[in-house]
Amino acid sequence: MAMSNDKSIGSVIQNLKDAGCDAQCIEQFLSLGEEGKTLEQLELLSAHRRQLLDKVHQEEKRIDCLDYLVYQIQKKKSAV
Repeated sequence: MAMSNDKSIGSVIQNLKDAGCDAQCIEQFLSLGEEGKTLEQLELLSAHRRQLLDKVHQEEKRIDCLDYLVYQIQKKKSAV
């Protein structure tokens, strides 16, 4: 039974790593789990998700800036 639980914990840790969680976040998540604090675990995951989404939006704005520059250059080129 413990082996199955170890595998489960291992897969959770891998999932958190894949999601970009650092060691401190993973440790906190596991500690909250051991204490049965599911709500706090969900809040931790939600906060990490918000951080990731903020990064996505920041990168989208940068892409928009590049797209606009490309558009301006192409517009200028076609006017010549």
